[in-house]
Amino acid sequence: MFGFLPIVSPERLVRRFAPLVDYLAQRLHVDIRMETAPDFGAFLRRTQTERRYDILFTAPHFYYLAQHAAGYRALVRVGRPGMRAVIVVPRRSAIRRLADLRGRRLATTDPMALATVLVRQSLVRGGLDPDRDLTLVATPSHNASLLSAYQGRTDAAALMLPLFHHAPARIVRSMRIVAETGSSPHMPISVAPWIGAAFAARLRSVLMEMPSTGRGGRLLRKLDWPAFVRVGPHDYDALAAIARQVHGE
Repeated sequence: MFGFLPIVSPERLVRRFAPLVDYLAQRLHVDIRMETAPDFGAFLRRTQTERRYDILFTAPHFYYLAQHAAGYRALVRVGRPGMRAVIVVPRRSAIRRLADLRGRRLATTDPMALATVLVRQSLVRGGLDPDRDLTLVATPSHNASLLSAYQGRTDAAALMLPLFHHAPARIVRSMRIVAETGSSPHMPISVAPWIGAAFAARLRSVLMEMPSTGRGGRLLRKLDWPAFVRVGPHDYDALAAIARQVHGE
């Protein structure tokens, strides 16, 4: 079972990642089923207590929890620099900077999502109290957050930058970025502790060799990823504070 964090709607998740799952299944000669969860909290429970996912594609701070609470080990990560969230507004909006969000409604993803945590940190650094100076409106996914601002239900939206770029072109063209957050390491692919070293090594090799195969290279270009790169056991340790914060510790 390959677990995918519900970063977008299930339909978009399947469209985006099912070709990768099919590719891995064929190259590894095993059956791999793709699965997500109704929300971030359920995904965490399925990862940490239900032992549901053999392979995991999750947010960096959720991986930290999976590593330390459930023994997952990262094999590779997306070969891009750090992940950032953005705050976007309709192009005609009077909002030009963080301070202009005071008294406004900002659509966010799940409160546990990396985008939400990074945006809250940026608001605080910008002199705003996220719980008092504006209203954070939780939505089911990043694309739902974006649509909320696009359709005028909220004044602005927060979501991860790559997901903003992959939104429909008409929506991207109609929106404007007013702020970017700090960054974190990119999303890893990890395996559960019950997955043997031999299979894990094969999986890592297939993922890292994708750019050199015709089909693999095409899949990566469609995902807008250059490659997968190897990660070490401590590459996500800097996310400890964020991970514990969302976990309520």
